[in-house]
Amino acid sequence: MTLTGFVRKNAFRNKRRSILTVLSIGFSLLLLTLMMTLWHSFYMDEGSAESVLRLVVRHKVSLTFALPGYYREKIRSVPGVVAVVPVSWFGGLYKDDKPENFFAQFGTDPEEFFKVYRDIDIPADQVSAWQHDRQAVIVDDTLAKKYGWKVGDRIVLKGTIYPVDLELNIKGIFHAVPDDQSVYFNTKYVEEAVPFFKGKAGTFGILADSPANVSKIATAVDDMFHNAPQPTKTETEKAFGLDFVAMLGNVKAFILSICGAVVFATLLVSANTMAMSIRERTREVAVLKTLGFTRQTVLSLFVGEAVALALLGGVLGAGGAYLLIRAFTHSPMASGFFTIMNVSSGTVMLAMLVAGLVGFLSAIVPSYHASQVGIVDGLRHIG
Repeated sequence: MTLTGFVRKNAFRNKRRSILTVLSIGFSLLLLTLMMTLWHSFYMDEGSAESVLRLVVRHKVSLTFALPGYYREKIRSVPGVVAVVPVSWFGGLYKDDKPENFFAQFGTDPEEFFKVYRDIDIPADQVSAWQHDRQAVIVDDTLAKKYGWKVGDRIVLKGTIYPVDLELNIKGIFHAVPDDQSVYFNTKYVEEAVPFFKGKAGTFGILADSPANVSKIATAVDDMFHNAPQPTKTETEKAFGLDFVAMLGNVKAFILSICGAVVFATLLVSANTMAMSIRERTREVAVLKTLGFTRQTVLSLFVGEAVALALLGGVLGAGGAYLLIRAFTHSPMASGFFTIMNVSSGTVMLAMLVAGLVGFLSAIVPSYHASQVGIVDGLRHIG
């Protein structure tokens, strides 16, 4: 029998304990993988190449305050700005207020929208149709598939923030990466129906001419309106998205604390299991040494068993996390940011590395002590 076969046989010599250990480690690694996926999606994913060139201008105090529409032309005059488009949240109801029927709805300028959001894919004839119909709307292809929408259909969005119901004609279906599950209509429709919103915008989207000018544009825009009645806060598209995450509190500290607790708990479970297993096999160690096994070989065998069990738990945990996130992102309840979450290969590799380290650290001390037991003392051991 090879050493690998020996490790495989002994890893499950006590099947109940080994299976429970693998399941415990698997559940812990599943939680760890979920937390690391959130971390990667929130803070590490930079988005598309086009999104790096985009900025968002909003009211400095809160998103609930609108900005004057004339800010658009002033922003356009800033060096490095290629295009500016208003993007205003509508927040209406489609069908009812059930969560599965919620999706993002924005009023914008059809004439300049695709000059800023150039990474959205849509046929040119549909863009033209959208631009020539005041009641037209373009919809994300995922939403179109979900609700069975097609070009030519009519949808109604019941106003909640604004006292108007929008009757919209679907003139185009677009594809975005990542999927944003949004619809866009002409903001003039709302302005004409709601007098107090005329000449205002919730935010402005900006396209910069180069990544080097992004920070310069942000500073210039905010300086321009620093003393205005409606001061602005200009930030990258990525930073704007993280502002919503920050509303939940210190998410970074929360995720890190959960990850630390998971690793520590997993280490305790694995260490306890390996200590029990090795202590029960003291006489076996003596027999192995009698057969010619060296201390280094005995140490390697026991550590190998622990690492094998931990890695198996890691596979179950990472695989379970992948299936859970995939099921969630494709469920009717998922929307917005949560539709783009994905367990990356880097996250899986990190989870497996953590599993391997947990197995190694939990077994190295008891395995070392077991390898130092003398043959006579080992054979005399009762326990």
